[in-house]
Amino acid sequence: MQLHILASGSTGNAVFLEIDGTRFLIDAGISARRIQRGLQAVGVEPTDINAVLVTHEHVDHVNGLPVLTRKYGLPVYTRRKTWDNFQPAHWVESEYRHVLGDELEVGRVRVEPFSISHDAADPVGFAFYGSAVKCIVATDLGCVSERVESVIAGADVMVFESNHDLGMLNVGPYPYPLKQRILSNKGHLSNSDTGRCLARMERKRGMHVFLAHLSRHNNHPDLALATVSQLLDKQGCAVGSDLYLHVTKPDATVSFQY
Repeated sequence: MQLHILASGSTGNAVFLEIDGTRFLIDAGISARRIQRGLQAVGVEPTDINAVLVTHEHVDHVNGLPVLTRKYGLPVYTRRKTWDNFQPAHWVESEYRHVLGDELEVGRVRVEPFSISHDAADPVGFAFYGSAVKCIVATDLGCVSERVESVIAGADVMVFESNHDLGMLNVGPYPYPLKQRILSNKGHLSNSDTGRCLARMERKRGMHVFLAHLSRHNNHPDLALATVSQLLDKQGCAVGSDLYLHVTKPDATVSFQY
């Protein structure tokens, strides 16, 4: 398995994942040119992608999708309600659009979309099951439901939201309604939310977690790592052996091979 997080944050999201020779792009919230350059930098051509999966219709997850699909003819899968709520600027031609059901088989990989709590039409995270690895991609969660906890349990690798620090958000520059949206059950996970979830979930020893969708204004990579690590340590989970933490970036690729 190889994972290349091309961008993660409110300015755009795109994740490349290869499992058992099957290649996925999860979201295309940066320009098609940036996606092309990011892929080529890790030895992948856009035409090598077997499927593009879209978590939800917000601009930071679909901004580059129309150009990408037209230029490379890639099949795109997302929920029917998500397609119905695409803005005209992000519309994808019908020949590339596919409705995502409860399960998808691509190559030798089974993909299971699962519903998440966010202020979008029908947002999902994705669980990928290969022959010897389970990978989760789940960002933009207002809260972690029992269903989400059950799906992410036992993952080998997980891209998981750690959006904001509560203190930084409260004193930060955002207007009050936006702060309330972020803090709601349909907003985003705080560092503390993420740490508590990782501490209580059923974990596989040695799992790798990539803290994703960090806010530029309301978080900092070192703070996210410290907060999550402290909460895990309190529950007897040793970061660096029981679990490995990594941070993602909004403007640079973070790569990993398993």
